Amino acid sequence: MANLCVKNNLLTLVVVAIILAGVVPGYVKAQNCGCAANECCSQYGYCGTSSDYCGQGCREGPCTGGSPTTPTSSGVSVADVVTSDFFNGILNQASGDCAGKSFYTRTAFLDALNSYTQFGTTGTADDSKREIAAFFAHVTHETGSFCYIEEINGASQDYCDESKTQYPCNPNKKYYGRGPLQITWNYNYGPAGNSIGFDGLNSPETVATDADISFKTALWFWTLNVEPVLSQGFGATIRAINGAIECNGGNSGAVQSRIQYYTQYCNQFGVSTGDNLSC
Repeated sequence: MANLCVKNNLLTLVVVAIILAGVVPGYVKAQNCGCAANECCSQYGYCGTSSDYCGQGCREGPCTGGSPTTPTSSGVSVADVVTSDFFNGILNQASGDCAGKSFYTRTAFLDALNSYTQFGTTGTADDSKREIAAFFAHVTHETGSFCYIEEINGASQDYCDESKTQYPCNPNKKYYGRGPLQITWNYNYGPAGNSIGFDGLNSPETVATDADISFKTALWFWTLNVEPVLSQGFGATIRAINGAIECNGGNSGAVQSRIQYYTQYCNQFGVSTGDNLSC
């Protein structure tokens, strides 16, 4: 499931920001991305202070690679890569009685993609295809080949982090995994809803009833939390999605499942997998 533990990451970012403030010359103040003055606007349009934000492709802010650069377009059409045959090839692995069989569609994915045009379109053509392969590898694993819309036995789980007071839990709602990447926790449902345009905290079930919004939550989570680490290899994407549970020996079976799907899809797209497959 898509589950982030953000406290340590935030502390790390603060430390990195302090270090960068003392050693990196020639700072450029961020303007268009709405970042704080000490933050970089990454090639994907998100704010942060690590090398994933301030390194290659950094648009504005204290970019460590010199002058801010505009990310290059790969020229790849995601729709041309995610063909009906490819999408249905995943869907057909699910049994006929799966709830997701009549919920997840290529049309819904492409409709959601209109709101996330940076997905699978930057870097080289091979970079784009690897990103698409990685996304669908995780989706295939999380949903059992588009079988599950909701987390198995998820209703028995709380997934309310009361320390995230900016995203107060509705006591009558559950924030268990739903959608292609099984978005989980109030601190994901809240901001996802704010970004996409649905009431994530009071109507989390929308992710399981509206296919377009369901795919949008997956792409929202992906572009915010996974795209910034793509350059570190597929293993880094596993860590970004469910590393606290699966990485470092936590669940080697799940890790190998994700790697297997990723390798399969890279082969289908005719690209290498790259290094650092495991977390």
